[in-house]
Amino acid sequence: MQKNGGTGMTDRTTLVYDANEVVVGPGDGSPLTIHEDAAIAIVGGDVVAIGPSDEITREYPPENATTAIDATGRAILPGFVDPHTHAVFAGDRSDEFAAKLRGKTYQEIHEEGGGILRTVRAVREASDERLVEILTEHLDTMLAHGTTTAEVKSGYGLDTDTELRLLAAIDRAAADHPIDIHPTFMGAHAVPEGHDADEYVDEVIDEQLPAVAEQGIAAFCDVFCEEGVFDVEQSRRVLEAGREQGLTPKVHAEEFTRLGGTQLAAEVEAASADHLLHATREDADALAETGVVPTFLPGTAFALGEEYADPEPFRAAGTPIALATDFNPNCHSRSVPFAVALGCVGMGLTPAEAIRAATADAAQALDRRDDSGQADPSSDGAGTLQEGRPGDLVVIDAPSHVHVPYRFGENPVRTVCKEGEIVHER
Repeated sequence: MQKNGGTGMTDRTTLVYDANEVVVGPGDGSPLTIHEDAAIAIVGGDVVAIGPSDEITREYPPENATTAIDATGRAILPGFVDPHTHAVFAGDRSDEFAAKLRGKTYQEIHEEGGGILRTVRAVREASDERLVEILTEHLDTMLAHGTTTAEVKSGYGLDTDTELRLLAAIDRAAADHPIDIHPTFMGAHAVPEGHDADEYVDEVIDEQLPAVAEQGIAAFCDVFCEEGVFDVEQSRRVLEAGREQGLTPKVHAEEFTRLGGTQLAAEVEAASADHLLHATREDADALAETGVVPTFLPGTAFALGEEYADPEPFRAAGTPIALATDFNPNCHSRSVPFAVALGCVGMGLTPAEAIRAATADAAQALDRRDDSGQADPSSDGAGTLQEGRPGDLVVIDAPSHVHVPYRFGENPVRTVCKEGEIVHER
């Protein structure tokens, strides 16, 4: 499938040719733009040409390419973007999965000392090296399933030292990994043992956020705005303080109840509002008006046995729709293709909508905003395959993007390229 060799060309050239289809990104009046019988050429890490395979291969002959991939009978997609993960943690909570199947709720497990607080105890006991090792293992699996860009949150420290350790582990793992990582500080993930919520919010604002800003790793600040965790006013205080420290807001909103987190996300012009199982059309309209990206996490509904989020109010409002894995100890899936399948089967998205939600629209959920609330113009084109943008792509072992959700329960990804370089091949 792969041929490597010197080319005489100034820059490294990658050619993927004879593909059954190439998905390049959002369409004009349709979810996706798709080229059939197509090829893509990448020079110096950036896409330089996409089009009919015979035309592209005449200009960029396979025998002259540094890397040539024969994609006959296969589809090429943009690398997947996973905009919501909690991938740095320690410990094992598989017994809680079994407990939920016996009828225990997430809240009951949390009240008994399980859930997030149990993972916090395991993280505090883990060495820095072990945290990096665990995260790297997770990133390797994510990459094998086609993820080329991902967000990773802290949030299992719940004190200044451990939150900084988690962000440092994210930074160390990211430095040596092909996946582009967007780090998020989530000190307001739960109320730690021995604290009340107001007291802990003060600690997050007065101690943790200044230390996080000084460390300089995190790009976002997230908060779990939920009944029994942080209410709307407490969440607002955290997000506004994070903004003052240069961190773009994100919000866990409307997961178990409709508390008002989505309206808060709109108010603070967050990058995204995530979960949204109990969001309404009013919430969707608020996000549309402010450019906040709704991010759906169908794996969480699957793991909890809950109803899936309804995308229809967001379709009607005209917002983008992003999908993410929500990979964490309570939702142990590192596969964006599985999230895509659940988005189709559980939420009623079309395959094209779900692929767009896991690529271009997912990338929008990671757009940082400046002090005026405007999108950062330095967006790098993640989640699309466009001329002048990085050549991050996946080749699936199937003729069409429809096979990503159609082949649920298996990994359709054969080859992953980052900036045109093969970084995983099955």
